[in-house]
Amino acid sequence: MLTLNLLPSTNVTLCKSRPNYPVSPSPFQPNLGSRNQKLRTLSFTKPLIQNGHPFMCSANQDSQISGPRLDFSRILKHPSGVSSRNTTQILEAASGTPEEVSPDGEIEVSKPKVNMKLVLIFGLWYFQNIVFNIFNKKVLNIFPYPWLLASFQLFCGAVWMLILWSSKLQPCPKINKSFIIALLGPALFHTIGHISACVSFSKVAVSFTHVIKSAEPVFTVVFSSFLGDTYPLTVWLSILPIVFGCSLAAVTEVSFNFGGLSGAMISNVGFVLRNIFSKRSLQNFKEVDGLNLYGWITIISFIYLFPVAVFVEGSQWVAGYHKALGTIGNPNTFYLWVLISGIFYHLYNQSSYQALDDISPLTFSVGNTMKRVVVIVATVLVFRNPVRPLNALGSAIAIFGTFLYSQATVKKPKKEAVEKKD
Repeated sequence: MLTLNLLPSTNVTLCKSRPNYPVSPSPFQPNLGSRNQKLRTLSFTKPLIQNGHPFMCSANQDSQISGPRLDFSRILKHPSGVSSRNTTQILEAASGTPEEVSPDGEIEVSKPKVNMKLVLIFGLWYFQNIVFNIFNKKVLNIFPYPWLLASFQLFCGAVWMLILWSSKLQPCPKINKSFIIALLGPALFHTIGHISACVSFSKVAVSFTHVIKSAEPVFTVVFSSFLGDTYPLTVWLSILPIVFGCSLAAVTEVSFNFGGLSGAMISNVGFVLRNIFSKRSLQNFKEVDGLNLYGWITIISFIYLFPVAVFVEGSQWVAGYHKALGTIGNPNTFYLWVLISGIFYHLYNQSSYQALDDISPLTFSVGNTMKRVVVIVATVLVFRNPVRPLNALGSAIAIFGTFLYSQATVKKPKKEAVEKKD
């Protein structure tokens, strides 16, 4: 029964209501009954009854009616009481977290679908990465000109994105001058990271390059600390096995080459700075999704790289081309290898950006760590690179340190969020 708190001078008009039905807590507002009980305790009035039936009372403007109201707009919008989930909740479900019911009664996405989606995402990502690394190394073994090959790979990505945009398979983002200016820095560091990695691949085994590239978290922590970010002790401790493992792998590597080592290290610096400056310069362009963002970075990177490639090694391309054809015998095979390396370079990066849009950062970090393991094992088996026991141990320690780093960095924002809530 609803209660009224009437002023003494209020004129009250009484009208007969329907037969009394007990008020029970609503499924949409479970605390309704308890709140009514509190209101009756705070402001108690005797029930007005005539012929055994309660009256519904209406007051003029001088009266004050207190009591909770049902949110009928919410009931009409969701007749069953179940609302659709927002994007954040979907991403949390895609990260592999257990099913939960929110305070509003919202239902989580079923876990089998999530697992199948993760399998598909990581399966494509790993497969494309393995194919790229194998054919990229095959081309560099007979045509050791990484600047031209890296430029061609960026060119393939630019053409791929233009086809997607023109055919409307991918919505073309609305860009302006400020967006292009904001991309100049990240695209420059992406160019540095890509060409440096390609130079490293041309000089040492693919497995060794990936072991050194697993030290990327070390550069992330160091550069971010210089720019004012702080990290807990667990993060700093997690990078110690990375440093030790990479050092052990480097000194025991059979194909060790200082140019290959320095190329992988510079690649780490380039990609870390790309990530840092992307977060700082692209904060006002969050409407651009990951795939479109990477597409524009690829286009600008190609514009950066190709003129420098012509200057660095352009005079050697013709002679190197004829030598490569003499080595492989069939020109079509050479063209196919180059084309596959270019297409799959873009595809695996496209898959990684799409994966980052669909899964949590922790799942992405763990998946990226396992990706290096899969690529290292695959390339060792394909190219039959000799691996010493200490080299394998150092690689394992470095990759395990990368896993610890991903765990430590994810726990940091969660802890801060809990403290802020408390």
